[in-house]
Amino acid sequence: MATAPPAGYTATDRSTPTRSRERAAYDRETVHAILDEGYVCHLGFIRDGAPVVLPTLYARSGERLYVHGSTGSRPLRGAADDGLAVCLTVTHVDGLVLAKSAFHHSINYRSVVVHGTAHQVMDPEERAAALDAIVDHAIPGRSADSRRPNAKELASTAVIRLDLHEVSAKLRAGGPSEESEDLSLPYWSGVVPVITSYGAPERAELPGQDEPLPDYLPPRRH
Repeated sequence: MATAPPAGYTATDRSTPTRSRERAAYDRETVHAILDEGYVCHLGFIRDGAPVVLPTLYARSGERLYVHGSTGSRPLRGAADDGLAVCLTVTHVDGLVLAKSAFHHSINYRSVVVHGTAHQVMDPEERAAALDAIVDHAIPGRSADSRRPNAKELASTAVIRLDLHEVSAKLRAGGPSEESEDLSLPYWSGVVPVITSYGAPERAELPGQDEPLPDYLPPRRH
């Protein structure tokens, strides 16, 4: 009988912030909520001795992240052998924090950083499920409402998986930090909320486009 994973991730040297450690969180509920709200991550790795960071789509499935890319990518091809050492990040900006001093300007945010070794997914069923999950993570229900990838498309697409072991979240909320001697300065201070929203869907300008708008597409707000 499988046992439930522990409630939180174990902090390591790499997953412990060097500044503002009190903002770090290691519980699964917080980490999963931040990951599930986004769908674009930044994937960092070393290529030819230099750091590379790529923005790409991702999806979470339990304690695993799936990321897709091109099979023409040398680093992603390398993930099929011994794996690829990566650092993956996801960030949401919730507000611009304006203080009376320039030094104390900041942002309110929620972020997750994942360290680990990514491996290329070779099993056909797992690859298909991962690609569906990536599509559905951005637009829930879309994978079942689109053509399945053909052999040529699958051959050109690499999928890597990264297990959630060395993980941390970091969050900031609230107003600006002010120095006591700045409180009387005549400068506005406070927070400008940042809200992500969706506009009305725009139909593609293609011949014969008369399909009704799917139920899953009306504008949503994060």
